[in-house]
Amino acid sequence: MKPLIGISSYLEESAAWGVWELPAALLPAGYHRLVQRAGGTAVLLPPDDPDTAAAVVARLDGVVIAGGPDVRPARYGAKTDPRTGPPALERDAWELALIEAALASGTPLLGICRGMQLLNVALGGTLVQHVDGHTSPTVGSFGSHPVKPLPGTRYAALVPEESAVPTYHHQTVDRLGAGLTASAFAADGTVEAVELPDPRPVLGVQWHPEMGEDTRVMSWLVRAASKPAG
Repeated sequence: MKPLIGISSYLEESAAWGVWELPAALLPAGYHRLVQRAGGTAVLLPPDDPDTAAAVVARLDGVVIAGGPDVRPARYGAKTDPRTGPPALERDAWELALIEAALASGTPLLGICRGMQLLNVALGGTLVQHVDGHTSPTVGSFGSHPVKPLPGTRYAALVPEESAVPTYHHQTVDRLGAGLTASAFAADGTVEAVELPDPRPVLGVQWHPEMGEDTRVMSWLVRAASKPAG
């Protein structure tokens, strides 16, 4: 059996397809396609009662916390910057519960963009609420910039060379959460990847691997999710 990888998803008040315009749980197809290309089976995890997160994670082999809206600044003890977008309160609560359950159970965990930021917040870290130069000049399209791995880290073992990555974000890690190590950086010093030390299978990347061709980060998660528990 392929490892079962749960991916958190959006919950939108209105989405349109065909003749329909209805509330919808949705996720860009790049996420599940990347899981599939890396050898896993993808399932979507729409926001739910946070009290159920541990039971949900117990049925999964790995967890991906996807990109999306800005994390509510109150979650990390900050006032809201005028440039911070509207919060997704249900997603914040659900995804924090998924992260906590994965950390407690040792379930392999990958945070992507917002997911990396939320991982940092879950471990007591803080965020920079606005950075320039990490999106595209065109709204709604991805930019690209080089990311340099830090030698000796898990990420550097996966991707040893400096590489260009698809990017779309205006917030990033400030103070690192407890136990996290920064494992890749942009040219301007922005933290681009974080991880917990071995044997804890936890990695976060600030960019969007689902928008590129490189499967190495997701393949790491699928391999980690294929290993027997314990």
